[in-house]
Amino acid sequence: MINPAHLDLFRAVMRHGGMTRAAEVLGIGQPHISRAIAQLEATLGFTLFVRGHGSALPTPEGEAFAHEVAQTFAGLDHLRQAACRIRERGTGGLRVACQPSLAAGLLPRAIRRLDAECPGLRISIHVPSPDTIWSWAASGQCDLGLARPRSGHAGVIAETFLRVAAVCVLPRGHALARRRAITAADLADVPLIAAGSSPVQAATEAAFAQAGVTPHFALMAEYTAARCGLVAEGLGAAIVDPVPARALGGWPIVLRPFRPEIPIETVLVRPAGRPPGRLAERLMVHLAAERDALGVR
Repeated sequence: MINPAHLDLFRAVMRHGGMTRAAEVLGIGQPHISRAIAQLEATLGFTLFVRGHGSALPTPEGEAFAHEVAQTFAGLDHLRQAACRIRERGTGGLRVACQPSLAAGLLPRAIRRLDAECPGLRISIHVPSPDTIWSWAASGQCDLGLARPRSGHAGVIAETFLRVAAVCVLPRGHALARRRAITAADLADVPLIAAGSSPVQAATEAAFAQAGVTPHFALMAEYTAARCGLVAEGLGAAIVDPVPARALGGWPIVLRPFRPEIPIETVLVRPAGRPPGRLAERLMVHLAAERDALGVR
């Protein structure tokens, strides 16, 4: 069996053009190198160098062997570089599934932080339905997901990531905009923009029922930005997630707290049964930092 230490000394002799010079550079005795090369030649069964007058010229066999050794060590260098990449960046690309409310602001900011830390990343972002995000996390089709709470999904680790209270969005200049908070009773005669079949819509309808008010839902839009766009055009009011709504500060709308409070929760989900990769871990850290920067939990 070839001694790896002998290969290192063989490479040093080839690189420095002789055993004496290699010994000087390495700070070891020349006889030690001579013995190591002789043992390597005995193992290989052929002569590597022609010795004489303190020099060591490679034989044709030595040249051919040096070429093979160089290729082998190039492969080892590649392995070291690959190990470094895995240590710093994980096993490859990162797949993230995110609900719309965080896909245009918080998530991109967190990814910017991650990219500054580990340039050249491959990250794919998907914005499917909440149920799809949970299914992808359960099946390992995404590394991380940000979604509304759901039940009945096994194989998923989920933890609360963000909890906020819904707000009422009104056209700028609306009479109700002067109030510090809006109640269901305040909106009794105001056209409302529904949120589709979301939990926010169900909670909104429950709040109106509790107040004994029949809401007038004239329009429906699934996403917060779309509902705020309709409000900006003076088409009514809406109960929305404040996180994406606050990003629309240049629009002619105002946000007011809604009473009774309607909690909106976002959970961070990932596949169970395996620890997150290094990139996923770092992204979770940056997501938390961006969440904390919002001033809400």
